[in-house]
Amino acid sequence: MHLPVGFRFAGVVGGIKSRVGARDVTLIVSDTPCVAAGVYTTNQIVAAPVLVSRSRTPSNTIRGVVVNSGNANACTGTRGHRDAVEMTKHAAAAIDPTGKLTAEQFVVMSTGIIGRFLPIEKIKAGISAAANELASTEQAFWNACDGILTTDIARKTTERRFSLDGKETHIVGMCKGAGMIGPKMATMLAIIITDAPLQPTQAQRLLQSAANKSFNCISVEGHMSTNDTLVMLAAQPTCAIPALHGCNEIEFAKQLNEMAIELAKKIPNDGEGATHLVEIRIQGANTDADADAVARSVALSNLVKTAITGGDPNWGRIVSAAGYAGVPIRPDHTALKINGFPLFERGEPLSFDAQRVSHSIKASKLTEIDLQVGLGPGVATHWTTDLNTEYVRFNSEYTT
Repeated sequence: MHLPVGFRFAGVVGGIKSRVGARDVTLIVSDTPCVAAGVYTTNQIVAAPVLVSRSRTPSNTIRGVVVNSGNANACTGTRGHRDAVEMTKHAAAAIDPTGKLTAEQFVVMSTGIIGRFLPIEKIKAGISAAANELASTEQAFWNACDGILTTDIARKTTERRFSLDGKETHIVGMCKGAGMIGPKMATMLAIIITDAPLQPTQAQRLLQSAANKSFNCISVEGHMSTNDTLVMLAAQPTCAIPALHGCNEIEFAKQLNEMAIELAKKIPNDGEGATHLVEIRIQGANTDADADAVARSVALSNLVKTAITGGDPNWGRIVSAAGYAGVPIRPDHTALKINGFPLFERGEPLSFDAQRVSHSIKASKLTEIDLQVGLGPGVATHWTTDLNTEYVRFNSEYTT
């Protein structure tokens, strides 16, 4: 893995999770003040770390991110806010004991069970240990990735390496999430790091655009979290190396968008108990926003999701979900394919081999739904999962 220049990583065991030896405190530090942008949950019930981080981004003075997993620090009132701030204070002191760094130069994330106070002393000890292990090695990056996971089966990472004006540029990303996944934002934590030079407002604009195409287009069961956070750290421009502009910004945005989509798809692909990743592609809507609404309606239908679990090409569930999305569609120009098999066209059913379609669903982790809803220019793509008994079992026993 080719890591961005100027950043160090660590992930350690803090003793927050019940699983012995599980990493649960992560620290990511920039060697110099860097640019930070953030996109956060739109839930009105919002966790303390989101309130703290949201107030500090965008910025060009950030030095790092501190994360704990195993406890969301959500719905914890004034103590929760105090603990979130304390995490950033301790991160600053652990990185620079001289006191030159301030709490405001760190953003903070938490993930895990809602409604429990942080074991703040354990977390502070974990932050100190992480500060001592900071490194720019690949193993340090993997450790940091492990430290943000909760119910995830595996790490979720990706990278891009490309040239801008002859200079090698890097973007790496990590995210976590497997359940409580609903759009805007999809329930997760994600951190993107790049050595590309960006201005704060520029970074915020590019990150929001990438989120709209990726993390805001995934779901598992449609439950929006209190803690969703996507943060990007980028190099600070200088006189010698100015902020990206023109063709360089366009190329960077392309790489960022592709990477964000790749990362985002890993979340429903790892959905709790999921056996299928479902890609829903909408075309022909009046606008992209209308297409997005149709895609969400299909993605959040439990009847659609359970049909995919059983390999049942019950196309009526998909078409009807499009019909109640709350936006205009053209039934006489509506057409549906599952895994490339035409099932419905111009408002009428088509003859198809149900067993072949069923087998195509059961035989692959990915199920592709292509739905045309009219003749307009609007398009959208969403990713979701199937829904099965393992998901119900897991989430019925999550805290007990």
